[in-house]
Amino acid sequence: MDITRFHAAFFEESRENLDAMEAGLLAMESGSADGETINVVFRAAHSIKGGAATFGFTAISELTHQLETLLDEARSGRRQLDAGAIGALLVAGDSLRGLLGAAEHGDPIDAVGLKRAHDGLAKMMGREVAASNAKAETKEPEIAEWRIGFKPAPSMFLSGNDPLRILRELAGHGKLGVTALDNALPKFSDLDPFEAYLAWDLMLPGSVPRSAIDDAFAWVEDQCELAIEAIPMTSAVAPAPAPLPDAPDNVVAIDTRSDARKGSANEGDTSIRVAVNKVDALINLVGELVITQAMLRQRSAQLDPVANELLLSGLEQLDRNTRDLQEAVMGVRMLPVEFAFSRFPRMVRDLAARLDKKVRLRTSGEATELDKGVIEKIVDPLVHLVRNSIDHGLESPADRRAAGKDETGTISLNAQHQGGHIVIEISDDGRGLDRERILRKAAERNLPIADNPTDAQVWDLVFHPGFSTAEQLTDLSGRGVGMDVVKKNIAALGGQVEIRSKKGVGTTVSIRLPLTLAILDGMTVAVGGEVFILPLNAVIESLQPADGDVRTIAGEARVLRVREDYLPLLDLASQYGLSGDSRVGAPIAVVVEADGKRLALEVDELLGQQQVVVKNIEANYRRVQGISGATILGDGRVALIVDVGGLSQSQRLAHAA
Repeated sequence: MDITRFHAAFFEESRENLDAMEAGLLAMESGSADGETINVVFRAAHSIKGGAATFGFTAISELTHQLETLLDEARSGRRQLDAGAIGALLVAGDSLRGLLGAAEHGDPIDAVGLKRAHDGLAKMMGREVAASNAKAETKEPEIAEWRIGFKPAPSMFLSGNDPLRILRELAGHGKLGVTALDNALPKFSDLDPFEAYLAWDLMLPGSVPRSAIDDAFAWVEDQCELAIEAIPMTSAVAPAPAPLPDAPDNVVAIDTRSDARKGSANEGDTSIRVAVNKVDALINLVGELVITQAMLRQRSAQLDPVANELLLSGLEQLDRNTRDLQEAVMGVRMLPVEFAFSRFPRMVRDLAARLDKKVRLRTSGEATELDKGVIEKIVDPLVHLVRNSIDHGLESPADRRAAGKDETGTISLNAQHQGGHIVIEISDDGRGLDRERILRKAAERNLPIADNPTDAQVWDLVFHPGFSTAEQLTDLSGRGVGMDVVKKNIAALGGQVEIRSKKGVGTTVSIRLPLTLAILDGMTVAVGGEVFILPLNAVIESLQPADGDVRTIAGEARVLRVREDYLPLLDLASQYGLSGDSRVGAPIAVVVEADGKRLALEVDELLGQQQVVVKNIEANYRRVQGISGATILGDGRVALIVDVGGLSQSQRLAHAA
């Protein structure tokens, strides 16, 4: 059997196990762990080791074996995991993550990092080597042989595991004594070839390491009854272990921990792994169904409601069912925001140690769900904001004590739903933003500043490219690179970012995002005989300009007077090469905002507001300047979605030229 087809599942599960290990170790270090945490960390390492051994990833299995040994000592109470030991385990986890990437992509192994991980674990293990060796020489008798009771679960074959492979692996370590137990074997007529009926009583020389036996059963320990007993040299005959009440007398008793593992595995087996492209294909098909249903609704509006009462009633039911189906399928792509938050405990720990600060991380709303695509794109902005909070926002322990604060600063991450959006807030209880200092730096850089600016206008200055109030450069920050990118990336997701701050109290950065990128609330407008969609979150207002409100500058560029401001006016018909002859009556201007800049778009008519399914135009055609996507309307026509940010940027570049 070709097992390479299972590699993708192994790499994905191993990374999840590494995440669980890291979260558990950080919880233990902070003192917030319970008694089960060490078992979770141990099982995660054990699962990675078993899988790596099966697929032949030797470097991974060797490192996880060393890591597992240290964890097993902690689990059994023979070792206390102090800060140094947890640090060594975290370094080993980082090395494992690199080894997984190298194995997955065929890259060379980072030998230096691997050696550092091995040395760190060996150093932790070596603290008690001398004492344990002396104790072992006097108290621990030599093992004469191993006695193993192995009874596969009837369903073992269905998982792709083969008991004979395990027996062959054990035989490779030394002379294997095998006694087959066929008590459960049914009559030939009742035999099911897909069920396992045999059990085995096995004997191995004592020279075989216990770890080698554990490795052989690593992938089936929750699919079998297993008992491993060491028979010391001093025992001439080993007493037979007590049998299970419902088992034959010659079957070795199982390890009760296997029962616990088996039960927990069965209870947790409530999910399946599905490739993202399959989910996207399903969402696309449901989107097509929604469009088809909208077409039926539009056609049915012309039918006689009396003569076609049953048909119209059925279409209404179809409409409700289609909407429910769309919501359910869209929920498949929704993931808890915990997937983004889970990487911050380790990052905060490392940055705090690096900057010699004491930091407490608090998270809330981790169960709040967000589209997978949005989560993937929001991680980098969140990382930058958290780094800024630790580096710039929080004071040193000495400064905090002098200010009458707890010397341990607090970083808070909170997520919550608000309408059809999600709001993520990053807060700190540090020094806050210095209004006067920001205004001074803005004046030095000749940035536009309003007369008597509000706090919100001052805080927005930090989003200008290259803006920084840091007195000195560090490898973390101070170059003025990042906050402008944060705002740009969030705006690209259709989101908004806002800062609230009070000097000496702290700062909160609030990010408002749409729940999904697959569905868009839009305003439909008519331009040159075609229909376009304007993203509703970018629309500020719409108006019909008076004769004197539109003016021409330098013979080309036009501006629209909106109250006391003059905004660039862009004719969408000219922008997209359409004829303006179909326009009846005075044009309408729609004021939109992107990247903090307002722009007026000239259209023929406002058609309404609706929710549309976004289609990627680049994947089906090519990139079109000023267009971010497309959708299909109820009458079957294709409507293009206007890229407001792209139009705003092109206008600024044209003016700069």
